[in-house]
Amino acid sequence: MIVDLLKPEFDELIEAKDWVALKDILNDVPAVDVAKLLEELDAEVAIVIFRLLKKQKAADVFIYLSSGKGMELLGMFTAQQLSEVMSNLEPDERVALMEELPGNLTQRVMNSMNVSDRKQVQKLLGYPEESVGRLMTPRYVKVRKDWSIQKGMDHIRRFGQSAETVNVIYVVDDNEHLIDDLRLNQLILADPEAPISSLMDESFEALSAFDDQEDAVKMLSKYDRVAMPVVDSDGILVGIVTVDDIIDVAEEETTEDMQLMAGMDVLDDYYSQTTVFEMVKKRIGWLAFLFVGQLFTTTALGAYESVIANAVFLSLFIPMIISSGGNSGTQAATLIIRALSTDDIDMNEWKKVLGRELLSGLMLGGIMAVIGFLVIISWGFLVNGALTQELTLSAVVVGLSLIGVVLWGNMSGSMLPFVLSKMGLDPAVTSAPFVSTLSDVTGIIIYFSIAIALLEGIIL
Repeated sequence: MIVDLLKPEFDELIEAKDWVALKDILNDVPAVDVAKLLEELDAEVAIVIFRLLKKQKAADVFIYLSSGKGMELLGMFTAQQLSEVMSNLEPDERVALMEELPGNLTQRVMNSMNVSDRKQVQKLLGYPEESVGRLMTPRYVKVRKDWSIQKGMDHIRRFGQSAETVNVIYVVDDNEHLIDDLRLNQLILADPEAPISSLMDESFEALSAFDDQEDAVKMLSKYDRVAMPVVDSDGILVGIVTVDDIIDVAEEETTEDMQLMAGMDVLDDYYSQTTVFEMVKKRIGWLAFLFVGQLFTTTALGAYESVIANAVFLSLFIPMIISSGGNSGTQAATLIIRALSTDDIDMNEWKKVLGRELLSGLMLGGIMAVIGFLVIISWGFLVNGALTQELTLSAVVVGLSLIGVVLWGNMSGSMLPFVLSKMGLDPAVTSAPFVSTLSDVTGIIIYFSIAIALLEGIIL
């Protein structure tokens, strides 16, 4: 990485306090790499380095800093420096920053903005949290359908510098309602004297400012767009969402799902920025809940205490049985959660999923049953040197139990996401530990029920 190559020279120049040479180097280094270098410095040194950067470069570096380092530097900025950084941030970047600021810094940052920027931020903050409205930028280029293409191109040249992207140009009517969007290359390749309406088919996709940010991720992916228009409840164009913002949201959503599926609450910040106390707080809730859940496994085992006492060998196969159910349930839950989150399936398709998982559960259970039967027979033969009735019947019990627990794991793992979604909960909380705990309890019941049915009067 470029950071690793630069760091020795970077440290040497800081040690020598050669700020002139350092300034020349930093302004040629990508903003993301400068941010990485600043992360490892004490705040007092980092603020000095930050002041060496050009205004726009400083703003670009700031957005790549972790929230912890960013807050640290914000508290040390002069009023002028704070104003320069904020004026060079994109509107959506300002909103993202304001969402994370502690109360003591919020007013100071707001006061550092000019009047128009402050009103813009306040308007965007008026949209619900996690909504597209907070993600969008009002910096875009719009044209009228009755303009000539030449007039449209002149307009783009005049106002395109302040837009976040000019890859897509938006067509609005006299009341600012969105009526179409055009790719820039359509305008470039068209007859300059033709009207913009000649390029329009009035077919476009738009997001609502009140949509969830996850909807924006799905829409840009589905339609393979670099930007999408955002409209209000009246269809008036109020902003655009660009793919670079969506990448950040997609990463956050994926991280949240992974953490939920691991059986913990979602972290508020990056792992490296989270304190040990906060980490424990986020993990202990589910850990304690699952521990209590395992008490049901103990209770289930206790109910079959007399069976175990009469046939101790049955207890040898308990780990094999319950782990198979937990593993199949975790696989099914993971597949369904991901399919739901990517819109591969929707909530109304639960019956179709139920049928598929019933069939796959029977097939997987059948295969596992054969493997389990052969493993136990082979193991018993190697240990005892002969096949006994007890061993053969045990292998049959384990085989049938594997069919039952794998089938149950598949069914519960695949259906729980639908149930939780119906309850208004994130299906990702159907975590691997949760499904495993549920499968442990039911696995015990299935295993010993089959054992009693087949072995009663023979071994029991």
